[in-house]
Amino acid sequence: MRVAIYPGSFDPFTNGHLDILQRAAGLFDHIIVSVLVNPAKKCLFSPEERVELIGDAIKKYENVRAIHFNGLLVDFCRSAGACAIIRGLRAVSDYEYEMQMFAVNNKLAPDLETIFLMSAPRYSFLSSSIAKEVAQYGGDVSEMVPERIAFEMKKKFSA
Repeated sequence: MRVAIYPGSFDPFTNGHLDILQRAAGLFDHIIVSVLVNPAKKCLFSPEERVELIGDAIKKYENVRAIHFNGLLVDFCRSAGACAIIRGLRAVSDYEYEMQMFAVNNKLAPDLETIFLMSAPRYSFLSSSIAKEVAQYGGDVSEMVPERIAFEMKKKFSA
């Protein structure tokens, strides 16, 4: 069975993330959307909330599940029996960071492949930070994030 890990902070999980996941789901037998727990990062949603919201967004994919983890990504990949890491690229600016991460992961786990998927052009501008900023100022994020996530963001920012 070919297992891939799709890691990220996913705060929030956007339609751009979903686009990458939809395409990756056809390439692997099983994909684990892995929510990174980083206590140093101030997040809108807790790791548990992110996993629940992602779970709602991916429920139609039988070969995908979401969980959270902390520690080194390569250690998590090994424990999950993964053969690949899925990463999305929106623009050239993402490439440099992703190449650095690839180099580190490759040094630590040379047998683990990294698969880069380009964002669909309609999502090339989209990031979790942009979605949060728009929502924070009362803007409509319904085309940026799945429906339930848009609802939960609105609740968080109106509290």
